[in-house]
Amino acid sequence: MTEDHRHPAAEAFDAIGAGYETAFAGSAAHRDSLERLLEGLAPHSRILDVGSGTGRPAARTLAAAGHEVLGVDVSPVMVELASQRVPEASFRCADIREFPLEEESFDAVCVYFSLLQMPRDEQRVLVHRLAGALRPGGLLVLATVPLDVEGVSAVFMGQEVRVTSFGPEAFRALVSGAGLTVVHEVGTVFTPSCPGAVPEPHLFLHCRR
Repeated sequence: MTEDHRHPAAEAFDAIGAGYETAFAGSAAHRDSLERLLEGLAPHSRILDVGSGTGRPAARTLAAAGHEVLGVDVSPVMVELASQRVPEASFRCADIREFPLEEESFDAVCVYFSLLQMPRDEQRVLVHRLAGALRPGGLLVLATVPLDVEGVSAVFMGQEVRVTSFGPEAFRALVSGAGLTVVHEVGTVFTPSCPGAVPEPHLFLHCRR
């Protein structure tokens, strides 16, 4: 899939656009997670950024450190913004669930809050695929809102979305079931900088294949 505005996530994030970057720019935990990822990478690593959004902060931070970054996002608007903001990285407009992933082809994969609009079974399948795309010893960073919810209707930055997630223990089990070991974990609470925002829990897992 290249451009599919019928995809719910594409519709929502096309509408949200650059506002997403502004709303979450204040997340110290996100910045710290990227710094920790950088510390574990060899020079010129190949990195997959799933749900790359506007390209900031993840793709920009990683590319600026000299790594080869491929961002994949389902929203054409987000991909266009990312391509403009981070020209030193590469971006593809595609559904990551359908995107071809070669075995052991990446040194690291980062997935910052990109699973929340997928059903649980699809989240499990995708994490297994992403784990397989890592080279042995490779790093996978996952961030989510660790709530035990499935198909819940919500309004996110003015857009109606359906949210599915796992509680903390179940999310860790998802990771270990994919053959990954959690090497670092951070839980925090963050309030996005946008009208009507409320504090939300965030969980960051740094994992190794």
